[in-house]
Amino acid sequence: MAKILVTGGCGYIGSHTIALLAAQGYDIISTDNNARSNPVMLKGVELITRQKIKNYKVDLCNFDDTVAIFHENPDITGIIHLAAYKSAAESVENPLLYFENNLSALINILKCAQEFGVSHFIYASSGIVYGNTDVLPVTEKTLPRPATSPYGYTKQMGEQMIIEFAQKSGTSCVILRYFNPAGAHPSGIIGEMPPVNPENLVSVITQAAAGRLPSMTVNGTDYPTPDGSCIRDFIHVCDIAEAHLLALRYLEAEKNISHCEVYNLGSSKPVSVLEVIQTFEKISGLSVPFKKGTRRPGDIMSMYTDNQLAREKLGWKPRYTLAEILETAWRWEMRLKADATVFSSQSGELN
Repeated sequence: MAKILVTGGCGYIGSHTIALLAAQGYDIISTDNNARSNPVMLKGVELITRQKIKNYKVDLCNFDDTVAIFHENPDITGIIHLAAYKSAAESVENPLLYFENNLSALINILKCAQEFGVSHFIYASSGIVYGNTDVLPVTEKTLPRPATSPYGYTKQMGEQMIIEFAQKSGTSCVILRYFNPAGAHPSGIIGEMPPVNPENLVSVITQAAAGRLPSMTVNGTDYPTPDGSCIRDFIHVCDIAEAHLLALRYLEAEKNISHCEVYNLGSSKPVSVLEVIQTFEKISGLSVPFKKGTRRPGDIMSMYTDNQLAREKLGWKPRYTLAEILETAWRWEMRLKADATVFSSQSGELN
């Protein structure tokens, strides 16, 4: 099968994507400098797939180190580019860090794709590119508004770079805009490895319920929404992984009409932050300690999508409900709690 490079392969979405692609017979290599990921995730992937996954511990902002991967693997036919910093709030505080890391890494990986004639390129974008739009649900035809954070701008600029690149390079590209990935692998072997102060809602909920956080804060309850909290569109990480697989097959089968195509990946079922907390309490039987806080810089009030185009073109559809997202996330949280000494280290050892 084709050799595929997954950047950010030790990360949350990267590890789930590799697990699926490897199980489907693809020859997978990973690159991840582990600046914001844990090598233990690839050990988990190997437990799931019973396959050894090669990871290059490389900073993609360094072109010489990046191109060395391609010199060693000149037969790479596809790239799934997931490596990026992704905190909207952090990007507001440190914008240059985000512009330098996210855009320099993308430029370098596109240079390598062009130099080595890589046929297929899939880019991890985000629903954040739509900004504070008043058109809901958003579709691929919805015009993006100004980004609400430097992180959002890096995704908008990244998309434009890829569109221009695809016109001249001969590489066929697909841009996938994620809407709030959450949950964990049903096996409970891999999941999200959030930092000490997680920002993703589901991880915050599970950590608060498990006692790893004393409580959680709902960032803003005064929005003009039904219950005052933000509206989001949650999609299971395994559904995201499947979209990568389907997009890759779509390009391999030369079904794409244009050099670069864009697809939204969401459940198309908007839910508020407070509703997510209530759903978790219902499925777990636990009470989530939370307090009401002020709005968080860079947050968008309401964002959800119509996923019809991905259904029609890629043959993709979400398989997991919100309850299943929360159930798998809680199962993973229980494993993190049970194996705290293992998962808190950067040793790459997994029991």
